[in-house]
Amino acid sequence: MPTPRASPKLFPYLALLAGIVGLGFSAIFVKWAGAPGAVSGFYRMAIAVAVMSLPAGVEFKRRPSPSLKHVGWAVLAGLFFAGDLGTWNTAVLLTNAANATLAGNTSPLWVGLGALLLFRERLRGVFWFGLSLAVVGAVIIIGGDFLTHPTLGWGDALALVAGFFYACFFLATQRARENLSALGSWWISALTTTIALLGVSGLLGQPLLGYSATTYWNLIAVALVTQVGGYLAINYALGHLPASIVSPTLLGQPVLTALLAVPLLDENLTLLQIGGGLLVLLGIGLVHRNNERAD
Repeated sequence: MPTPRASPKLFPYLALLAGIVGLGFSAIFVKWAGAPGAVSGFYRMAIAVAVMSLPAGVEFKRRPSPSLKHVGWAVLAGLFFAGDLGTWNTAVLLTNAANATLAGNTSPLWVGLGALLLFRERLRGVFWFGLSLAVVGAVIIIGGDFLTHPTLGWGDALALVAGFFYACFFLATQRARENLSALGSWWISALTTTIALLGVSGLLGQPLLGYSATTYWNLIAVALVTQVGGYLAINYALGHLPASIVSPTLLGQPVLTALLAVPLLDENLTLLQIGGGLLVLLGIGLVHRNNERAD
């Protein structure tokens, strides 16, 4: 009897799940740290880059010289991610967190359009229906304040720009991963983001030193759990799954964050939020169903 083999996409899906878990803890650590947005982002990236420098160096020596074209895609992904964090941090200062989070979670729409127009990926009607359900679910979970007070100011507009940058990060990373390993692509883009965020911190006049030990411990945690664990797993998934699948799946992040916030931040879940979470999960299931049929 032949030995059953695991599906070739089992590990990418498991990596995607691990990435969602890593990202789900991000808001918890950032809230506990209480540092300014650009500073939190800089330490998150800088610590992660430092920790993974040795493994990345070994990886670059072990593999053939990477294509400059794909290195360029990884650098571009890092710049897009820095743009996402920069505009997001500014948006949070200008509007409330609910509005900014809702606007920032439009990234799957941009990814879907980019995959369709730029990469000619086949996205069927079930994909758009599933994506719509997932977005509606995310709106229900995190957009209650926006639905109550639907005003659009400069902060909300910047958050929409952040969602666009985040989508571009996924699309550029997908292209970088055609030639680079998950670790190589991740490290190049993370280093680029670190340098860019250092400049952003200086421009905003946000000091890098003088915080409490609790702040620094949580910044280390968000670097290791979210940036190293979460995004490295996502980079692996993007080498095997299209960005049009990965990005909508990450809408599961606010669902997990909402669940974690109950015991860790003393926040409560309403029945409406639970219903929104179920919609997100149903929408993600339909998006993946579309991917299976396209394969």
